[in-house]
Amino acid sequence: MVRSFLLSLVAGSMGLAIVLSAGTAWAGYKMEIDDTKWISLGIGGRSSFTARQDSAPSGTDWSKDFNLDNARIYIAGQVHEKVSFEFNTECVFCGNSALEEFVVLDAIAKIAVNDYVNIWGGRLLVPAERSEMNGPFYSSTYERFKTPFYPSDQSVNFGTGGAGVYGRDNGVNIWGAAGPDGALQYVFGVFSGLRSATGAGPNQDDGLLYAGRIAYNFLGVENNPGYYTSGTYYGGAGDILTVAFAFQVQNDATGTAAAPDDFFGMSVDVLGEFALGSGVLTLDGEYKHFDTGGAAGGPLGLFDGDSYSVVGLFLLPNQVGIGKLQPYVRYTDIKSSDSSGGPDMDETEVGINYVIDGH
Repeated sequence: MVRSFLLSLVAGSMGLAIVLSAGTAWAGYKMEIDDTKWISLGIGGRSSFTARQDSAPSGTDWSKDFNLDNARIYIAGQVHEKVSFEFNTECVFCGNSALEEFVVLDAIAKIAVNDYVNIWGGRLLVPAERSEMNGPFYSSTYERFKTPFYPSDQSVNFGTGGAGVYGRDNGVNIWGAAGPDGALQYVFGVFSGLRSATGAGPNQDDGLLYAGRIAYNFLGVENNPGYYTSGTYYGGAGDILTVAFAFQVQNDATGTAAAPDDFFGMSVDVLGEFALGSGVLTLDGEYKHFDTGGAAGGPLGLFDGDSYSVVGLFLLPNQVGIGKLQPYVRYTDIKSSDSSGGPDMDETEVGINYVIDGH
């Protein structure tokens, strides 16, 4: 079980905001049929209360909103020693939106060849930076997305005009680990990417999106399900220092049918976590570079330029009630390329996590 509560003050170009939030995920019920066959059921949810300066309809008062940020049902199972599956749902746009509905988030068939090679296919997470691979329940802060999205997160639908939802797309991944204790971790995949209709949209030749991520653990080796990651281990995994590189590329994914151009995105992320006598220090940073070929982002409105975000957290050792306090500070800087003419921004965020039970 993972449970955390967050009270944070956010200051930046959007003014001042106060966020009170909670998130919980339960592994749930597991029914074992025999030594190699089983099925499990779980749930996950996150909710928040947000107040933002000058964001009420009046334009001068504080907005006050309760939100349901995530509501998920998890189903997983194994049908053979080497074959398993995962099926998850999500309530999309459930945060005060008339568009809310439950959709298929993940539908994955999994083949475990060995520690070095695993094959996952279906609707699944596209390899990207750590903040994406953490998911909402394993991030170090409640609002984990600060830098521009890759296509599968920028998009809001699959099929024509879309490139995926919530960082997922239809495709196949190969992932595994090698080296001392599995210190070298990799995942590479091929996905549908942006889809275009005949005569409308840049991808007239049905090109695919290629993505990958490779990470090296210099100290303790991170141990997560599949190729997923975590934003913190609250000191429970010992000292961690991991550096990773990720990329996504698709030809004719930006621009128009008459003037298509290519999308290339890359990111570098670093996670360091150190158990000190006075507490646990966590440092997490990422850098992104997106290139849309000067085509103004195409139908998805993709960002063109450079961005980075760095967060430092310190888990205090003393118990306060049933949990521990974890103050943090984060800085984010986003700079559009000269050709895109997009806005630049920077933000400083200061907050406190109240950690009851880490993952």
